[in-house]
Amino acid sequence: MFADRASKPRSVEPKASDVLANERTFLAYVRTSLACIGFGFVIARFGLFLERFAEFTHQKVTTHYSAAFGIAMAAIGVAVGAFGGWRYDATDRGLREGTVRRLTPVAGYMISLVVAAVGLLVAIYLTTAR
Repeated sequence: MFADRASKPRSVEPKASDVLANERTFLAYVRTSLACIGFGFVIARFGLFLERFAEFTHQKVTTHYSAAFGIAMAAIGVAVGAFGGWRYDATDRGLREGTVRRLTPVAGYMISLVVAAVGLLVAIYLTTAR
């Protein structure tokens, strides 16, 4: 008797504040996604700017990393948007079932490592682009 009740998720009407907090979090993912995509576009186009500037000043610069890094940043932005949509849906289902669906520690570590790697690549790019 208790096994049936425990295995079947109960339907709970979530509080409005919880639903709105979930939506605000989703919008933060969307903003971050758009920022990464825009940042990727700027990085990719910055290489073209440097090439034109080098022609004007008769200097040699290496810009072959700009396009690749810009594309990678745009891809990260797309991944952040997709992850945000998935988290929004998982949290919404959890709210309706009366459970908490947290991010696993492994996922948290992986996200932190990706952010650290992007920061490191930006620092390396900025020091070698001179």
